[in-house]
Amino acid sequence: MSADPSRDRIELRGLRASGIHGVLPEERTRAQPFELDLDLAVDLAPSAASDRLADTVDYGAIAELAVRVVSESAPRDLLESLAGTVADAVLGSDPRIDAVTVTLRKLRPPLAVDVSTVGVTITRGR
Repeated sequence: MSADPSRDRIELRGLRASGIHGVLPEERTRAQPFELDLDLAVDLAPSAASDRLADTVDYGAIAELAVRVVSESAPRDLLESLAGTVADAVLGSDPRIDAVTVTLRKLRPPLAVDVSTVGVTITRGR
């Protein structure tokens, strides 16, 4: 029985970035911390067989890209929009990525209740 490449994935957990995003006026004046998790659907059979970085997706480059999007992209009102921008950038970075799931959390949400994070999870594919 052969492996199902649609089940292969590269996971990145707990990426941290600061960016100016949010609806409230105070969120538009200074950067705030965000955390990202990424799941990349990638056929890992070629790199498992060859043990060569050239045969897989460079997760270091993907991590840098995701952090750059959060830190440097135009301000977004909604986490949904920012997560979509990250997903589009990741999918556009390497044609071997079949799909990406982005979980994006705001680490200091400006709410009147005690909550540690708020976030969204989206999945985008080709």
